[in-house]
Amino acid sequence: MNAGLIFDAQRAHRQGDVSEAARLYTLALRADARNFDALYALGTLRYDAGLVEDAERLLAEAVRLAPHSADAQYAHARAMLALNRHAQALALFDKVLALDPLHARAPLDRANALLALRRYGEAVEAYALWLARHPDSAEAWHNRGVALSELKRFEDAVAAFSEALRLRPDSAQTWHNRGLAQGELKSFEPAASDHARALALDPELPFARGHLVIAKLTACDWQGLAEERAKLTAALRAGSRAIVPFGSIMICDSPADQRLAAAAWMTRHANVPRPLWRGERYGHERIRVAYVSGDFRTHPVAILMAGVFEHHDRARFETIGISFGPDDGSFIRARVAGAFDRFIDCRVRSDLDIAMLLRQMEADIAVDLMGPTADCRSGIFACRPAPVQVNYLGYPGTMASVFMDYIVADRIVLPPDEQRHYSEKIAYLPDTYFANDDKRAIARPKPTRAEAGLPQQGMVFCSFNNTLKFTPEIFAAWMRILAAVPGSVLWLSDTNDAARKNLAREAEGQGVASERIVFAPHLASLDDHLARLSLADLFLDTLPCNAHTTAADALWAGVPLLTCKGTTFAGRVAASLLHAVGLSELVTDSLRDYEDLAVGLACDPARRIALRKTLARNRTAAPLFDTARFTRNLEAAFTAMHARSIRGEPPQSFAVEAP
Repeated sequence: MNAGLIFDAQRAHRQGDVSEAARLYTLALRADARNFDALYALGTLRYDAGLVEDAERLLAEAVRLAPHSADAQYAHARAMLALNRHAQALALFDKVLALDPLHARAPLDRANALLALRRYGEAVEAYALWLARHPDSAEAWHNRGVALSELKRFEDAVAAFSEALRLRPDSAQTWHNRGLAQGELKSFEPAASDHARALALDPELPFARGHLVIAKLTACDWQGLAEERAKLTAALRAGSRAIVPFGSIMICDSPADQRLAAAAWMTRHANVPRPLWRGERYGHERIRVAYVSGDFRTHPVAILMAGVFEHHDRARFETIGISFGPDDGSFIRARVAGAFDRFIDCRVRSDLDIAMLLRQMEADIAVDLMGPTADCRSGIFACRPAPVQVNYLGYPGTMASVFMDYIVADRIVLPPDEQRHYSEKIAYLPDTYFANDDKRAIARPKPTRAEAGLPQQGMVFCSFNNTLKFTPEIFAAWMRILAAVPGSVLWLSDTNDAARKNLAREAEGQGVASERIVFAPHLASLDDHLARLSLADLFLDTLPCNAHTTAADALWAGVPLLTCKGTTFAGRVAASLLHAVGLSELVTDSLRDYEDLAVGLACDPARRIALRKTLARNRTAAPLFDTARFTRNLEAAFTAMHARSIRGEPPQSFAVEAP
């Protein structure tokens, strides 16, 4: 009877009557639960229907009955891959290839498993082997491009994506990914073109519209920007994944819209496993704080936080550095690594593995120093490895997630009446939320104006922000300032060819000679950059996203900074820094006041001299650059968070009192 059921099921299967085939295979299994043919066939049907967990259970039993069946092993491996059980899938694909070295598909899926496991170098090699036999595999070319991008081999990635597009020119995702790689190569105009092609193919492709705007902004190509901003806002409010969170802080002037962008991004963590920390109380003698980041290298976060790590009170805090980013061999990498009680390089580990490590180490507080920025690993925190989880410094906004307990802020960047826009509770620090390192060196002697390519006479305005932060509104204000101050120049970073060309055109269009915009080439040495920066007379800030690290650089180098207070956390950072260094008179509330004050200072050399003297005096006396004082404030916040957790109380907003 069972043989008849299997025969009928197979016939229905061949004829495309999937539901009837599934019914008959199920009847066969009721009669004989160990029937390999029924288990294997029903498992594949369940997989094709999207019932992957059911498929995996059936196929696991089929493999147990027939371990030498390459087809069954492959089907089981494929189900494991779909369930994101990548390590197990990889082991199963290896079994398949041991049984059948010429399997039609297993080598490609094995490469896909390596990619999912972040074993990018091995994945690139595996794709190369597959492509040697299947050069027309668009999937392999695309996925190889993804792996190469993760390895920061962006030129090779562009070449791989280009091959994929030659084979499959209708792939919106491949156009989008090639655009991302082009952007990393600072080829922003080709990047924008690629993102536009992606959107033409799929107007709802996640994050593509935002990356188009980011590429155009970074190239200072503002044509159609107002329309694109409106589309982005509408898409966010409709629940679309229109822009990555980091892009939203550059473009959106609404904290509510920024929260929508973060929430859309965090949907990737909707199906996290059961929390690793389940209410246990550790009772350590010292509070165990783990700082988690991929940016422990020559990066603003590491540069700003190095002194904080060194100033931690070792009698009360045990510090752990969890690094999943590259080791660039720099001085700052070595300094940061040496500042922790324990420093662990976790580059090759998965999010879950790192989360399990944090749980095993019994971290009392886990601090995410990245948030949803480039190369982030927020999946670590989604696993809830620690009793207290904190969003700090790397991302100036809410992570819009249930697994982050606190965000560290101050009352300027995050006024109490805006707490509704944050999923985290607020830990308010006195003075400023912004860390600084008071050991940063400035090269001596500083260059002359001529050596820096600046005119010997005249006012030097500067803005060393990324061109992504330049908007047509702020640039128009700068041009009006230059027009009102004869002989003045605007000194900017020379970040990319397209921006230089477009800014020169925009200046000429607004009646300012393009020669009055001076571009500073990149300097490898931060000490040399700070020395050169000190030649400027006044730093002009940006909106809707302020200067952050670049603002701290300017003030440390002795350059007064003029800002306009914005409407978001990211748009009020410079105001926070200026208050903390005793120069609150340089904070304005409108672009009109901003322009007027810039022109007024340019016309009043005595006042500029007085500001520089105040800044020089406060550099060593005001809270902004007092690393020890800041560290005590941060420790007080951690102590309060930990105390509530130990008492079994939920997170609650609080303020640290000034020392």
